[in-house]
Amino acid sequence: MSQTQINGRTREEMAQRLAQDIADGSYVNLGIGIPELIAKFVPEGREVIYHTENGLLGMGPSPIKGEGDPELINAGKRQVTALPGAAFFHHADSFAMIRGGHLDLSVLGALQVSAEGDLANWSTGEPDAIPAVGGAMDLVAGVKKVYVITQHCTKEGEPKLVERCTYPLTGRRVVDRVYTDLAVIDITPDGFRLVELSPGVDFETVQERTGATLLPADGATR
Repeated sequence: MSQTQINGRTREEMAQRLAQDIADGSYVNLGIGIPELIAKFVPEGREVIYHTENGLLGMGPSPIKGEGDPELINAGKRQVTALPGAAFFHHADSFAMIRGGHLDLSVLGALQVSAEGDLANWSTGEPDAIPAVGGAMDLVAGVKKVYVITQHCTKEGEPKLVERCTYPLTGRRVVDRVYTDLAVIDITPDGFRLVELSPGVDFETVQERTGATLLPADGATR
């Protein structure tokens, strides 16, 4: 596979693009990594309530360096802020929210996403890999909708969007939509379907870097 540098969206641009698709009034859990950046972007005129599974509802973006509270952290142990009206609660109550279907959306990173919507995002299966799936399994099973935000390919140029996952699964057929540096892609009964190309990226470039057939956007032809 060609590893020619393609511009596409930056990590922050990916986060901002995904934030545009979060409905007003949604309760949203943000995973570790690129998903954390989404807290910085709430479209004007909307209210989004961000949740972190260690017990905070009303999470704000990361503080300015040196101005954070070391005791106010998210599940990834990164410092965050608390918005006016935020609530703190026990870890068990947080998971009751997740498992009870009270969150509208979970945004997670990924190692692999299959054409059927399977998600692998916690382990490569290597002997020294992370030993347990953690809260990600609860999130994909209990939340109403799951979005993935990730680079389209690994640092080695291998596709993260594949026909079938080869890494241990977090959940089967759980992903609804994927946001990458190259495109926005829906998971459909027919497989991956393009929603939108990133600026300066063409369909052939995305297909070349996807490990499964990519269907054109509805109503579009290749």
